[in-house]
Amino acid sequence: MAVTIGDIQLPDFPLLLAPMEDVSDPPFRAVCKDNGADLMYTEFISSEGLIRDAIKSRHKLDIFDYERPIGIQIFGGDEESLSLAAKIVEVTNPDLLDINFGCPVKKVALRGAGAGVLKDIDLMVRLTDAVVKATSLPVTVKTRLGWDDETKNIEEVAERLQDVGIKALAIHGRTRSQMYKGEADWTLIGKVKNNPRIKIPIFGNGDIDSPEKAVEYKNRYGVDGIMIGRAAIGYPWIFNEIKHYHQTGEHLAAPTLEQRVQVARKHLHKSVQWKGPIVGINEMRRHYANYLKGLPNIKEYRNKLVTLKEVEEIDAVLDEISKVYAGFEFQPNKIELVNYHEKCPV
Repeated sequence: MAVTIGDIQLPDFPLLLAPMEDVSDPPFRAVCKDNGADLMYTEFISSEGLIRDAIKSRHKLDIFDYERPIGIQIFGGDEESLSLAAKIVEVTNPDLLDINFGCPVKKVALRGAGAGVLKDIDLMVRLTDAVVKATSLPVTVKTRLGWDDETKNIEEVAERLQDVGIKALAIHGRTRSQMYKGEADWTLIGKVKNNPRIKIPIFGNGDIDSPEKAVEYKNRYGVDGIMIGRAAIGYPWIFNEIKHYHQTGEHLAAPTLEQRVQVARKHLHKSVQWKGPIVGINEMRRHYANYLKGLPNIKEYRNKLVTLKEVEEIDAVLDEISKVYAGFEFQPNKIELVNYHEKCPV
């Protein structure tokens, strides 16, 4: 049965790419879309930055037709700023607008935005209501279970945000105090989904790193879909692997060496095209380890990839890897969630 967010039609059990600061940019989204992501989001954008016309914030509004459906995510702690930001976002014509009430890092949360809003549910409701009234786009929210173990109020939050008009809710199964430590707790996500008052789609997020876990959590907690963040970094195949396992109960073959090199190369070239050679090459470096994971004695090549400064040189190393490891057969992938605590995979 299809999942709908406003007028957006998604397939049964859709897989969402989480908005991750400095990761979920157009180059990364392109390779995730190629490999099965059903709905993607931009990196989160400061409402104040948009209003000030900050170059970095405006740059994050870049979206492309091949990415659709795609949502732009904003954050902030002021009703007027969020409303104005929503109007600016609407001009760029995304498919939906998402509000970040989940980012736990100090520079966001301790300024009363992101997960900081979890301290004041009335404020969260007012902020959301202001955005819903400011735009004709479907508005969705991404948040956490609560601020800490004593304030896991996500069940109340879900009902109240639905009442002011959001069209879907994504829940990360940790509190702000947990950051990204420990295991994500999906039990409250399941309670929200199974609350008879809740009519909007509920998406679960946190620690999904295999097709088995994705399908197990779908069946156990009844969520409408799953949002994947860290597990997709350097391994965009996770989306199609989950879909195939969900539909057949069987595993897709691990991506071949040629597929890995081809996707890494596309990611690199799109990164340079969008960001320029210096930033594009530098920010691509975080992805190589997972693209090449499993190759024996790969450290020497990986060190070259993260130190070279010219696209042609990096392409040459990728060509050399293809030749040296030709015929290598990868074992079924075991994804290790990237240490991303200083950022916001929310």
